Amino acid sequence: MFGFGRSSSRNSTPRPEAVTVNGRELPLIIREHAQATRMTLRIEPGGQALKLTIPRGLAGREIDAFLTRHHGWLMTRLASVPAAGPLVQDKIISIRGVDHRIVMTGKLRGLAEETEIDGVPTLMVSGSPEHVGRRVADHLKRVARRELDALVRHHAATLGKPFKAIAYKDTRSRWGSCTSEGNLSFSWRIAMAPDFVIDYLAAHEVAHLKEMNHGPDFWATCTALCPRTKEAKRWLKQNGTRLFAVTF
Repeated sequence: MFGFGRSSSRNSTPRPEAVTVNGRELPLIIREHAQATRMTLRIEPGGQALKLTIPRGLAGREIDAFLTRHHGWLMTRLASVPAAGPLVQDKIISIRGVDHRIVMTGKLRGLAEETEIDGVPTLMVSGSPEHVGRRVADHLKRVARRELDALVRHHAATLGKPFKAIAYKDTRSRWGSCTSEGNLSFSWRIAMAPDFVIDYLAAHEVAHLKEMNHGPDFWATCTALCPRTKEAKRWLKQNGTRLFAVTF
């Protein structure tokens, strides 16, 4: 199924405000750009919305035709992105690339703890059911800090380049960043990715301490620090949106 949600406009063909793909309604963000010569459609991180950039003054019927032509592409891309939903008992959360089943402990307090039950990787979560998402997010933040702090120190020592500080955020536009002052920043959601991807992200940002660009020398440095750089880049391209789709 593919359909449009309409804005309340007097235009005979109003611009759509939402797009429905296989029963899943996604907000449509339309941005006019003075320099745009064609329409470009983008799925926002996590599949939470669609963003359409259009030339100024484009008619609603042209937008409709464009979306209709691209409905197959949308269905294919969104099929790999799970619909957002709250984390609850028995839901699955990936930690360092390993799927863990969420199990409530029944206790009011205590940090989430990774274990195994009957051979199944499990994340034991305390607190009330409505706080599961927050507790799981707090655990992922601890994992990200533990893993990335150690990796950054290791890679920075290898390069002989000091860094100033490390920050962790829930960013949607990038996985990490490095300033010219040596401040590194990471999305803690990377804790859901496999170890080699976490290592790549640390190596990528540390490499910027030496090369503040994405030229050949930068990629050579990054690959020297993390030999699985190409594989990790490919993994993030194919799976990164899934990590943004998790609702905490």
